[in-house]
Amino acid sequence: MNAPQLPPGSVGLVEAKKAAFADPLQLTSGAVLPQFEIAYETYGKLNAARSNAVLVCHALNASHHVAGSYADDPANIGWWDNLVGPGKPLDTNRFFVVGNNYIGSCFGSTGPASPNPATGKPWGADFPVVTVEDWVAAQARLADRLGIERFAALIGGSLGAMQALQWTLSFPQRVRHAVVIAATPRLSAQNIAFNEVARQAIMTDPDFHGGHYYDHGVVPRRGLRIARMIGHITYLSDDAMMEKFGRVLRGKSGPGFGFDIDFEIESYLRHQGDKFASYFDANTYLRITKALDYYDPAAEFGGDLAAALARARAAFLVISFTSDWRFASARSREIVKALLEARRIVSYIEVNATQGHDAFLMDDARYHGALRAYFENIAL
Repeated sequence: MNAPQLPPGSVGLVEAKKAAFADPLQLTSGAVLPQFEIAYETYGKLNAARSNAVLVCHALNASHHVAGSYADDPANIGWWDNLVGPGKPLDTNRFFVVGNNYIGSCFGSTGPASPNPATGKPWGADFPVVTVEDWVAAQARLADRLGIERFAALIGGSLGAMQALQWTLSFPQRVRHAVVIAATPRLSAQNIAFNEVARQAIMTDPDFHGGHYYDHGVVPRRGLRIARMIGHITYLSDDAMMEKFGRVLRGKSGPGFGFDIDFEIESYLRHQGDKFASYFDANTYLRITKALDYYDPAAEFGGDLAAALARARAAFLVISFTSDWRFASARSREIVKALLEARRIVSYIEVNATQGHDAFLMDDARYHGALRAYFENIAL
């Protein structure tokens, strides 16, 4: 059997691992998760001083599979493979990189599709609502298990950036640097509205069955398709959509005067919706979007973000993108302003990019150059 052809600079073949935790996890909601597992992967080696660990926190529909490929699935390349690897901006010749899948997800960590120890059946709708703070608390237990007392850095984009930010508040002594990309300190009303429309699409699907669709052997596929289509529109900029699709008709010279596909963009959105509904869990989608909605570190400080961030001890790199209208650059500058008012160390870069919110996943030379320079200057 021929070895899979991996991209240049890849970390190579990797293996997903699981860490099981028997001690209960107290959640922000007041609920208790009696036991849980976290799926994770590691790249590079932990040095003798255990000072070179970097935790990668993923966004809504990603997972612990950050880089490399699997022997039995070589086409499944990690979602941030262009950033993490030997000689790449997050250089695994120098850093020990950990990717983890947060609880409540559907990619290996304990979530709604996992067995409820009280019943032996999938949790379904009974799985508790989790928050960014809960994810960070669970990740801290994983760090303990791996023997990592203090991270050289935390890095994440979008929802992953919220986790990186929260780490500096929940465990300020355990983070030296936080790289916060395409972020917001709290969702706007518009963002919450987008999430609610997506949730309603799922919950009103006849196959949802109040969240217990596993028992019926069905998936609320129609709702998931619509939720993904709504979300995907917000991840791309208008310019990116026009450049990629414009008003090009698909396979026809004129309008069809019906409700089948006319435009290339319609075909693209339907494809993305179908693909997403084939692998993502609806109960997970509901919980992740609620975690997004609830996150607001300034809430317990009367809305004073600077007071909230004063707890941090890390140095920060904050990166935003000019075309990101989901989490606009103004939201990143809000974080920077609060960090400066709190007298924290912070660098800020606004990258001129056309891709929209998804720009944090792209292979942009200026963006990756900034990350490379920052990580090269982290002393180990």
